[in-house]
Amino acid sequence: MRPETSLTHAAAGEGLWSNVWKQFRRDPIALAGLYVVCILVTMALFADFLANDKPYYSFYKGKIYFPIFRSYLVGVGLAHWPAELQNVDFKKLEGATQVFPPVPYRPGNIDLLVPYETPSKKHWFGTDKLGRDIMAGMIHGSRISLSIGFVAVGIAVIIGVILGALAGYFGSWVDLVISRLFEIMLSIPTFFLLITVAALLPPSIFLTMTIIGLTSWVGIARFARNEFLRIRNLDYVTAAIALGVSNRKIMFKHILPNALAPVIVSVVLGVAGAILIESSLSFLGIGVPAELVTWGSILHEASSATFAWWLAVFPGAAIFVTVLAYYLVGEGLREVLDPRLRGLR
Repeated sequence: MRPETSLTHAAAGEGLWSNVWKQFRRDPIALAGLYVVCILVTMALFADFLANDKPYYSFYKGKIYFPIFRSYLVGVGLAHWPAELQNVDFKKLEGATQVFPPVPYRPGNIDLLVPYETPSKKHWFGTDKLGRDIMAGMIHGSRISLSIGFVAVGIAVIIGVILGALAGYFGSWVDLVISRLFEIMLSIPTFFLLITVAALLPPSIFLTMTIIGLTSWVGIARFARNEFLRIRNLDYVTAAIALGVSNRKIMFKHILPNALAPVIVSVVLGVAGAILIESSLSFLGIGVPAELVTWGSILHEASSATFAWWLAVFPGAAIFVTVLAYYLVGEGLREVLDPRLRGLR
């Protein structure tokens, strides 16, 4: 039996991805990385419930309110705030019984009475020059950083898979032209291009996502091209061509599902790369708008306040752990999906 078919044969009765998961979870390091990624994604999804200046529950003047949930309804026009709660600071409501999130602040809450406060029971990760809570910024910043990572890689996947599929399936002059495009993109200093474009255009989270996505597709495209080149000569593809099946159907219905394994690994590692790029741009002050708090923007503040060590340590650690976790997941998947590496384990 050829080594590259072992995973397919082992998975024939139970599904490829079921077998991949069984092998993946045998690697404790990769599994630890996956747990960290799940925790980060959960934190990003529920950021409003972990760090918010509104309480979960408020009993005020004989009435029960759920301010965090109500704020969502108000945001979509399905509810409104009663007169006594409009533009109110819930922490200053007298006579109210309330239950607040673990971090009772939003990243935009300014308190000029506590600038550069060291980590304490009130502000677990300290504050910045405007008295904004760093832990609230870290929690809500995870949402922005991960969103940029996922959307940017999504853009890169669309471009990369389409171009890689065209190059690998048709070959000939199509492959030649697209391969030259790969080389041109690889010859461009990507980070300096990002800095130039971001500096010339107004800061925008969508612009940041788009720029990163448009400059990060080459690796995915090369993986897709290599897989399409390999698979297009297999018997089932030859049979489909002989039966007159359309090229589009062969490419995206028959070949693509079998070419996804290395692409998925590249995608996982690409998310880590996109987060690192966004953090770097924000650190330089040219990433997302100034009013949005990200891990990189907190690091940017640390550059002008070297005495406030917490401004560098906590976001720096978050970036390191996040990138490392995605790298471990990507490497774990690569070892499972690459038969040559499985043989070395």
